[in-house]
Amino acid sequence: MSAAISGAEILVKCLQAENVDTIFGYPGGSVLHIYDELFKQDKIHHVLVRHEQAAVHAADAYSRSSQRVGVALVTSGPGLTNAVTGIATAYYDSIPLVVISGQVPTFYIGQDAFQESDAVGITRPCVKHNFLVKDVKDLAETVKKAFHIARSGRPGPVLIDIPKDVTAHKTEFTYPETVHIRSYNPVVKGHQGQIKKAAHLLLEAKRPMIYSGGGVILSDAADPLTKLARYLGFPITNTLMGLGAYPATDKQFMGMPGMHGTYEANMAMQHCDVLLAVGARFDDRVIGNPEDFATHPRKIIHIDIDPSSISKRVKVDVPIVGNVPDVLEELMKQLEAIGTKPDAAVAQWWETIADWRGRNCLNYRKSPEKIMPQAVVEKLWEVTKGDAFVTSDVGQHQMFAAQYYKFDKPRRWINSGGLGTMGVGLPYAMGVRYANPGATVACVTGEASIQMCIQELSTCKQYNVPVKIINLNNGYLGMVRQWQEMFYENRYSHSYMSSLPDFMKLAEAYGHVGMRIERPEDVGPALELAFSDKHKNDLVFMDFIIDPTANVFPMVSAGKGLSDMVLAEDHL
Repeated sequence: MSAAISGAEILVKCLQAENVDTIFGYPGGSVLHIYDELFKQDKIHHVLVRHEQAAVHAADAYSRSSQRVGVALVTSGPGLTNAVTGIATAYYDSIPLVVISGQVPTFYIGQDAFQESDAVGITRPCVKHNFLVKDVKDLAETVKKAFHIARSGRPGPVLIDIPKDVTAHKTEFTYPETVHIRSYNPVVKGHQGQIKKAAHLLLEAKRPMIYSGGGVILSDAADPLTKLARYLGFPITNTLMGLGAYPATDKQFMGMPGMHGTYEANMAMQHCDVLLAVGARFDDRVIGNPEDFATHPRKIIHIDIDPSSISKRVKVDVPIVGNVPDVLEELMKQLEAIGTKPDAAVAQWWETIADWRGRNCLNYRKSPEKIMPQAVVEKLWEVTKGDAFVTSDVGQHQMFAAQYYKFDKPRRWINSGGLGTMGVGLPYAMGVRYANPGATVACVTGEASIQMCIQELSTCKQYNVPVKIINLNNGYLGMVRQWQEMFYENRYSHSYMSSLPDFMKLAEAYGHVGMRIERPEDVGPALELAFSDKHKNDLVFMDFIIDPTANVFPMVSAGKGLSDMVLAEDHL
């Protein structure tokens, strides 16, 4: 019979059993027993952030850039409420996290105790599942369930709320090898009949299109997707969350679709006769107005592990519920078994696509005096040889990074898609670096977003996290200003930042390397210096003073159809 140990020690042993090597967190009264146990061991590295939101963002990016579950630890009350934005960000992008929150002792719950908050109630709308552990005997099994739920099926964040007295109480410890949840059993294998039907539809298509999303990245299905697309020879597009699922430098790649997608990707999505949707959810920012999308008749095949995502926004013809790589491999077998090649008319479809590509929709205005943000991202891709991990905040700079950095590998593009959370860029960069030691990590941000979690420069100094920050500084809330210019008759209501810090001096005050770049001819040398061996071990903050009038094009206005695009050439 083993000796009884405390709930805090049980929790740490459970995390070790799950091979957790890094936790991002911030201590407080209700989690002090847990922090004491973390202090006593050396298998799990704890990263002390400067704000709980950043802890969850960092854990989120740790997961996005690897194949592991991210873990964050926060205290009760404001610790938990500060973490909610990070939890919601992960939830909307289906990122597997386990967030552990402290809670007041069980006998104080419901009495408005100091730093008490209803963690289960507050997080219920933005987690895959949550638990309140009231008995130390249930703790180990709860942790096992949390990791299983977070990583299986359609992934997502799971919260474990642990009262302080539960971390102090003792019991015998055994960690279950497996867990069975009667009401939770995600489907993995796709329906054979549906897959066969999909194979025949694809081979008969005259204007085919493959549309892949974040589910391809999350399920590590980039290789089978690439194999399938090359076998068929069909055009393919990756959504904002799916960039890197198919190599961006390949001739079959059409660019990103949607609100700021390429002309050719949007036109092909709109005018295809067979659409293969893989791990995507027909988001409003991707297909525009569903009614307009539905006016173009086409057959739609939809592969997704989440049955609730199928026919949610767009009615599909061949639904296939299953794990994306499993379904793609079976689809490939079916195609090879049939033995015929796609319809010869596909060659004519490629000619039409070539005409659309001829519009050169990502062309942008050049300036000898002002730094263009697109040029900075293009140079970043060149300097890093397209092989960096790139995190971004949310806004114009996010779209410039998505459009002009050609991602050839999955899990290299880390950004907030569904919730669109400003402030994620720097903590994301930290999380990526911990998941990928020694990797080149670039954070593309703006002067508004970076200030939302800028205190994490202190975390980067404490732990020597040498990421490179590319701050595209236009003095505005860029995307807000663009909409105000286009739809509000240039009434720039509260979108101008009139009292910005000197970011170079601010970076230096935190102990990092700061640069200010104001001339186009200095962009390349600055980036080359920042990513050189000289600054290999330094965080370098590059403040690029860019053209404040630069806008993101192409653009599909909210509520419009995919083919109703405003192109850059209309504004050059």
